[in-house]
Amino acid sequence: MYDYVIVGGGSAGCVLAARLSEDPDVRVCLVEAGPPDTDENIHLPLGAGQLFRTRLDWDYDTHDEPELTGRRLYLPRGRVLGGTSALNGMVYMRGNPLDYDAWRQPGWGFADLLPYFLRAEDNERGPSVHHGVGGPLAVADSRSNNPIATAFVDAAVEAGFPSNDDFNADQQDGFGRYQLTQRDGRRCSSATAYLHPAAGRPNLEVVTHVQVHRILFASGRAVGVVGDRLDETVRLEAQREVIVCAGAYNSPQLLMLSGIGDPAVLAPLGIPVLVEQPEVGRNLQDHPAVNLVFTHQQPFSLLTAFDDEHLREYAEHRRGPLTSNVPETGGFVRTRGGLPAPDVQFHASPLMLLDGGLDAPTAHALSYGPCLLTPRSRGSVTLASPAPTTKPRIRHGYYTEPEDLDGMVRGLRIALEVARQKTLAPYTEQPYRVPSSESTAELRQFIRRNTQTLFHPSGTCAIGTVLDEELRVRGVDGLRVVDASVMPTLIRGNPNAPVMAMAERAADLLRGAGSGRPRTAASGTGSRVR
Repeated sequence: MYDYVIVGGGSAGCVLAARLSEDPDVRVCLVEAGPPDTDENIHLPLGAGQLFRTRLDWDYDTHDEPELTGRRLYLPRGRVLGGTSALNGMVYMRGNPLDYDAWRQPGWGFADLLPYFLRAEDNERGPSVHHGVGGPLAVADSRSNNPIATAFVDAAVEAGFPSNDDFNADQQDGFGRYQLTQRDGRRCSSATAYLHPAAGRPNLEVVTHVQVHRILFASGRAVGVVGDRLDETVRLEAQREVIVCAGAYNSPQLLMLSGIGDPAVLAPLGIPVLVEQPEVGRNLQDHPAVNLVFTHQQPFSLLTAFDDEHLREYAEHRRGPLTSNVPETGGFVRTRGGLPAPDVQFHASPLMLLDGGLDAPTAHALSYGPCLLTPRSRGSVTLASPAPTTKPRIRHGYYTEPEDLDGMVRGLRIALEVARQKTLAPYTEQPYRVPSSESTAELRQFIRRNTQTLFHPSGTCAIGTVLDEELRVRGVDGLRVVDASVMPTLIRGNPNAPVMAMAERAADLLRGAGSGRPRTAASGTGSRVR
């Protein structure tokens, strides 16, 4: 018996486990489907690509996407302590203040969340009105500084766009170098930042290799979870609350498996309906992206990152290409007049990126392109089977709203304009994957054939529909959801840091603090990790 059972040891789950267990009188269990984060490729920044399609990845795909010529897109998700923060691009981005204010949810405006961003942050640039120090989450400047990625920023400025040395300050618009969730050239995942420092607490138990199959209820209240570790049934009981932090795909799946969802989905599968919640699994959003790829002869790309000289540089100084997050630079633009904030973001990578990162690079290359920040298109997560280990049925519905395709066409035109700049000429010698012309018809077809995801799913258990403003699942007691699925709409940017800030606030909601001030960490030894 625990006070809290947290399902999912990812970006939100690790935050909650650490913060709630600061109270030595509270018993916390964090349950994770995957293993501990001991694989070295997690902590070596450039090693993340080696984790795709492995046992540390849920290895999901979309179902046929009708507006992408029927293609299926690869959807990596971390299945390990740290979750997807153990294999993401490490970009530290808060999004635009307008994003949070547009939710119109009490307590979730940007002014409400800023103290939690600051509380979480340990920025190597030092404290300021925009940044915090001393928090668990390390934020650092790049130690790779690849000249190809730098040239992309210079070319964007040459094309007439402003430079920006801090996307989390007053203005989001412009181009520059991303800050990263790294410390001393190593990845700082949510497990590294929050969970490992809490590992000595006797009131925190971390249970790995257990996939939760359903939530247990008694008299309309969540009282625990049941799952499997291999052939062993594992039951974990919660005296206060069950907190689902399984992500935008797995959280709605677990709710539906537990009888919370649309009866039209659950009844045909023989799942008894506990609570009619037709919005569970709906409202799925993501940031679609499309890359231009150019090859060149300049020997600076990440293709050489594992050469002996760079291995030595990393071992001795924790610097060089092995510290690269891949999309080292980028920027935010407004593709048309009258917009209140950017609608397109760019990521520039000194590497050949093809087919969602699954194809091995074969030449020195530059890959960059636009992603759509405010998509109107919506998808869904549904069940394919009542069997808990069956992968959910995911369809994002990219470009099902015509305005989204129009926005990507405008973004792609900007990308092609940047490619024409003199500064970028040494790195755009040979077009490898670019449109055959700049006609609108060809750009549309290029986008349909080459769109990939930026791996930012959200919205499937949204505040205001599935959840109330304190993240409680409507219709039952003792159950909350805390992860990217709770966002009513996507933020403009990479959502990992926002999820951690939201989890920080959720911890205060759970313990009734609401002060925005961190508690003193509990000390002690003997915590159990099994």
